[in-house]
Amino acid sequence: MNKMSSSALLVGLFAATTVVQADNDKSLVIGTNNWAENIAVANMWKIILEEKHGYDIELSDVSKSALYSGLANDDFDLSLEIWLPNTDASFLEPHEDEIDVHDVWYEGTKLGLVVPDYVEIDTIQELGENAEDYEYQGSPTILGIDSGSAIAGSTDEVIEAYELSLDQTNSSEPAMMAALSDAYEREEPIVVTLWSPHWAFAEYDLKYLEDAEGVYGESDDIHWMSRKDFGDDDPWLTSVLNDWHMDDDTLGGLMAEIEQTGDPVEGAKTWIDENRDLIDEWLAAGDAE
Repeated sequence: MNKMSSSALLVGLFAATTVVQADNDKSLVIGTNNWAENIAVANMWKIILEEKHGYDIELSDVSKSALYSGLANDDFDLSLEIWLPNTDASFLEPHEDEIDVHDVWYEGTKLGLVVPDYVEIDTIQELGENAEDYEYQGSPTILGIDSGSAIAGSTDEVIEAYELSLDQTNSSEPAMMAALSDAYEREEPIVVTLWSPHWAFAEYDLKYLEDAEGVYGESDDIHWMSRKDFGDDDPWLTSVLNDWHMDDDTLGGLMAEIEQTGDPVEGAKTWIDENRDLIDEWLAAGDAE
């Protein structure tokens, strides 16, 4: 009888320990892509959640399509950026039954063709009429980011819709921004694909070219998203992220800090230290859960 009681007790303790370990498992993989605001907020949340809340966060940088398939296959736990209802709808559609889209944290995005304010054109139509002024490495060029991005696909549509005699050259965002910086310093014409929010609008005097055909679509909002049922697995963090909101001042400040330091971790740490009250407001939503 004593042996049976001892065995039962050990089984019970083992089961309890297993439950505690499961409850304390806060290892998460956040899928990211190489957009300035995505890098900024991913590093911000990694630091916030690890420093006092016991999480172990891995940031995994992948292509846009791999991000959505990874969430659908539970390779990632969450991702902090999906633009809806327009820009990222095509990426979500094949996986919409396997991905949970959560609340908006930034309202009123924009994307399109951007030029320095010192150039004289204001519309995409005028860009086509002055294509020879926008040469890059010997031919009229629109500088863009990776070819798999939504903005790259929209820009291909713009070239066709406006019958532009410019080609889109795709590279990384840092390479595109380096070319913009170089041209801006020399006050030379250049046209790039950009979006708001982005730190470049705080750094340079830039303007969107008017898109009379509306190819780039209407304004979006930025949501966060997760693998299916993440909200049930981590209701605390779900409440926190649903209460998280940023605007041009707060998000622009975070991105600018990262750009100035040249390091997303150090820049995010500095911004966090200067914005504790705001962060505490976000975290309070989880504590109320």
